[in-house]
Amino acid sequence: FEPWDAPPTVHGFKGGDLIGVVERLDYLADLGVTALYLNPVFASAANHRYHTYDYTAVDPLLGGTDALRELLDAAHGRGMRVVLDGVFNHTGRGFWPFHHVLEAGGSSPYRDWFHLNVAMLARGERIRAYPDERRKYRRARRSLETLGYQAWWDLPARPELNTANPDVRAFLLGVAEQWVRFGADGWRLDVPEEIDDAEFWSEFRARVRAVNPEAYLVGEVWRVAPEWVAAGPFDGLMNYPLMWAIVGFAAGKHLDLAVAAEQAHVGAHLLPLDAPAFAKRVEVIMGAYPPAAVAAQFNLVGSHDTPRLITLCGGDETAVRLAILLLMTLPGTPCIYYGDEVGLAGHADPGCRAAFPWDESRWRRGLRDFVRQAVALRRTDPALRGDGCRILNANGSACAFERTQAGERSIVAINAGEEPVDLPLDIEGDSVLALATGPDAAPALADQPSSTRRLAPRSGAVWQSVRRD
Repeated sequence: FEPWDAPPTVHGFKGGDLIGVVERLDYLADLGVTALYLNPVFASAANHRYHTYDYTAVDPLLGGTDALRELLDAAHGRGMRVVLDGVFNHTGRGFWPFHHVLEAGGSSPYRDWFHLNVAMLARGERIRAYPDERRKYRRARRSLETLGYQAWWDLPARPELNTANPDVRAFLLGVAEQWVRFGADGWRLDVPEEIDDAEFWSEFRARVRAVNPEAYLVGEVWRVAPEWVAAGPFDGLMNYPLMWAIVGFAAGKHLDLAVAAEQAHVGAHLLPLDAPAFAKRVEVIMGAYPPAAVAAQFNLVGSHDTPRLITLCGGDETAVRLAILLLMTLPGTPCIYYGDEVGLAGHADPGCRAAFPWDESRWRRGLRDFVRQAVALRRTDPALRGDGCRILNANGSACAFERTQAGERSIVAINAGEEPVDLPLDIEGDSVLALATGPDAAPALADQPSSTRRLAPRSGAVWQSVRRD
């Protein structure tokens, strides 16, 4: 194991486990967390566990299956739900059917579980799961030809499964059922578009929902893709398009484009946005889905696949606060990547996967307090949890939108620019300022018409209203 506070490395292990999560549930509850999404917990030879070798057991390094049992019981006892990560497109080289193929070659009864080079096997050649020049195969993207099997992104450690095989399908669907029956509250599905099989995912949903009708199913799809949720297999998607909009607007000129470019899938989409461009993107993203799907989208401003939020924002805490405020007030299911609430920094993978800094002297305590307030407002304001959302005004660096639900109404206004902005807003006299990003966010209203609000530079505010007539 490498030291807890040392910079993360590609292959290093920190020693954290699921019992450690149990011990910190009070911290999460105090923050207002009501659900946990865990990266893969099943047995694997990788620190990220995206190459699984045993889907039926929790990794012993995490405490084993008994530790997951304790975490589920403890979380459920606090009213928290737990969503697991399902990696069903590819496995690890240690997965027992693949290991059987390594040993028996073309004679293995599991040869059809994978995409193998049948010509190589017919010649009696063994597949090359441990090549000497790993990087060459990744660049060439010719794993089927050079290794003898199709590997995910041509990475030798991740052989792809043949999900068209009935035995493979039965195995994976059984795994999905097993862990929901064990007590997991849903699945986040890794790269589901790479299993291009509507019947598989339809059966996946049916089998999981038969065990738990309320299980949450979310797909890692990085684009606007209503076909996956509008009468599709998932309740929501990881809403990266909304992340690009939120962070691009909140950070503005503070956005570190060099950091974004460290990962191509981030740099290609994340750019500074003014208020009209932000508003347009939000309307397009929300308009692509039915209201129920919008409410179930997995909204985020950082993940294990992106540089850290504060690092993307050039170290600017105000931009982080504005992004969190938008995350907590737009429709969907907001998710905070661990550590973002205290300003944990980090570049692209593996930099974004550092251990949580439990030394509180390293926290941005004011940021954590703000995140806690924003989460609490989200949980207590019915309008912010509803499906009504309408852009009221977007001009220059300032944008305002209205959230409504069952007669309740709240207004959110953000000025991401460096100068004050006056926005026409119909904020009723009985409205109250519920949350602001800082002491200057609430404007002085003297000599201003009641329909106008002056937003201080780089500020955000939420006004709550009583029931409308």
